[in-house]
Amino acid sequence: MLSGLQDGLRNAVKKLIGAGAIDEAAVKEFVKDLQRTLLQADVNVKLVLQLSTRIEQRALQEKLPLGLPRKDHIVKILYEELSSILGEETEFNLPPDKTSIMLLVGIQGSGKTTVTAKLARHLAKRGYQVGVVCADTFRPGALVQLRMLCEKINIPIYGVEKAKDAVKTASDGVKHFKNNDKNVIIVDTAGRHKEEKALLQEMQQIRGRLNPDKVLLVIDGTIGQQCFNQAQAFHQTVPVGGIVITKLDGAAKGGGALAAAAATGARIVFIGTGERVDDLETFSPTRFVGRLLDMGDLKALLERVKDLELEADSKKLQRIASGKMTIDDLYYQLEQIKKMGSLRKMLDLIPGFSSAMQDQDVEGLEERMQYWKVIIQSMTRNERQNPDVLNASRIHRVARGSGTTEKAVKEMMARYKQAKSVMKASRGRQFRQMMKRFQQ
Repeated sequence: MLSGLQDGLRNAVKKLIGAGAIDEAAVKEFVKDLQRTLLQADVNVKLVLQLSTRIEQRALQEKLPLGLPRKDHIVKILYEELSSILGEETEFNLPPDKTSIMLLVGIQGSGKTTVTAKLARHLAKRGYQVGVVCADTFRPGALVQLRMLCEKINIPIYGVEKAKDAVKTASDGVKHFKNNDKNVIIVDTAGRHKEEKALLQEMQQIRGRLNPDKVLLVIDGTIGQQCFNQAQAFHQTVPVGGIVITKLDGAAKGGGALAAAAATGARIVFIGTGERVDDLETFSPTRFVGRLLDMGDLKALLERVKDLELEADSKKLQRIASGKMTIDDLYYQLEQIKKMGSLRKMLDLIPGFSSAMQDQDVEGLEERMQYWKVIIQSMTRNERQNPDVLNASRIHRVARGSGTTEKAVKEMMARYKQAKSVMKASRGRQFRQMMKRFQQ
């Protein structure tokens, strides 16, 4: 996520911490590094100057809190100031006892249809009864695309083939889902450019007919600080209640998009961090900056773990925690990691882990984990349940069957025994206590 911005900020902090005495020259050098990094992320020049001036003044003038080293105090100032330019901390909640209508708007190509499915998935996992309406009568194939996405996540969809009247389709769809006891109805509208008056007028008509509880503007994170003009133009047509920034997983200009969107006064409520249907996160400025600075985001990690608990096998978890795990249990763990997304994204959520592991190390581990799954699939049921029966001839057979090497099989077995030993030694107590502390 925003690797260029992440690397630049972390390198600036690392350089500051590695310096000797923190004098005025060191602070000014640190601020110059920040300016360079933020400008490369397409953050508005005026905003960069304002931000860097505040950081410099606070770093040089503020009295140090008792017992806090100056270096740590400067990092704390950076954390606070970056968080402040990304908007206020707010919760995104919908009342469970009434039907909420959400209208999604945005320019064509921003990823709005994909966000519709991701948002439906996000809310459904939190217990809402969700229905999706395709009111995009402008783009050929819009209904087909949305239907395919929704079918994968078991979300009902309403749409009319070759419909011409978007306002009527939206209205009929909302009535349909209200009659079917849905308490969240998401309406996907046609992508439009801020100069297209006819389409903007259609959007006003849909809003007037539906009277939505929330209007969310979807913006492509790759457009950088142009977000400001785009958000302002939409807000003048239909008051925007929140912004969703997409494509932040590979956006060099993502920092500029976030800062510009926040500058409009409309809060950023969600960010898209990947292509998977689960790669939509509730946006928190402080947690987001924490991840940029390698402070992690344990709350986001816990939310992903909680989502997986719905699909978890309690017997397997109990066996793993007690130190009695089998090879089948190892395979189960590999599958759970896959459901959470890439290993790199997971490490970003754990304080200190992201910068501690090089990209090539993470990629190498992910590649080996894929081999391990194939190796496990090549074992017999008895071997998976009783790994101690694996002798030289069995290892040779498993290596041939999985298309790997005997060395790879032995490495996988060594990792399995290591994990089992750790869990057996702690009996899972330390892990459970750590998770409880995070949830407090």
